[in-house]
Amino acid sequence: MLFGSIWGDQMDKSEIKVCVLRIEGTNNEEELYYAFKRLGASPELVHLKKLKDIFDYNCLMIPGGFSTGDYVRAGAIFASRIRAKIGNNLHKFIDDGWPVGGICNGFQVLVELGVLPGFTRREYPDACLFLNDSARFECRPTLLKHESKGKCVFTRNIPKGEIMLVPSAHGEGKLLFPKDKESEYYNKLFENDQVVFRYVDKDGEYAGYPWNPNGSAYNIAGICNEAGNVFGMMPHPERAFFDKNKSGMSGMNVFKSVLDYIEEK
Repeated sequence: MLFGSIWGDQMDKSEIKVCVLRIEGTNNEEELYYAFKRLGASPELVHLKKLKDIFDYNCLMIPGGFSTGDYVRAGAIFASRIRAKIGNNLHKFIDDGWPVGGICNGFQVLVELGVLPGFTRREYPDACLFLNDSARFECRPTLLKHESKGKCVFTRNIPKGEIMLVPSAHGEGKLLFPKDKESEYYNKLFENDQVVFRYVDKDGEYAGYPWNPNGSAYNIAGICNEAGNVFGMMPHPERAFFDKNKSGMSGMNVFKSVLDYIEEK
């Protein structure tokens, strides 16, 4: 194996197949690929047109970028094409407990698919990731506080309250809900342990711009569904794979967490 597992012979994850799904405009698929490859898994870069059966894989990942130029809304066209190609199977894949993750544009796609926040099965999205308050693309290091108590399978190896340095690079990252549902939905997110990451400042306090690069309410940077196996975040853990913090390597822990979950499944 070119990269090998950094865990040596301690764990054999080579049987875990990860689909890194791409189309025209995605541009972070290789970083996601190598994040899993370095941990000994067997990721594949798969164009949506060539995806035959989602159940050939143990995990589905949707990378960042600007799929189809982010026309209409960020992630909307990619989501529509996924829905047309594997819509019913995707819901069964999720219902069966297999993990689905989306980073940046991938998070936008999962929201457009309606699988995040995932309160109910919906044909159309009931949330969006809207233009940053600055009305411009924000590319900067961001500090994230891990809020999940253990529900999210992508972050369960990360201690609650840990602060991670993870870069952000997006123009549309502000999580919004319908005006008549805002209070209800935000309350549900917190009550259900679905808020995974929130932006903080250098003192670990929730703060506004530039610490929160997009103006998302409650500084929300990442969420999961009620079951914890669908996860989306705006910052890029694949770009912080080797960045160290108190409990290990920030980005690496995200990918190792989900591989550990699959091994135990």
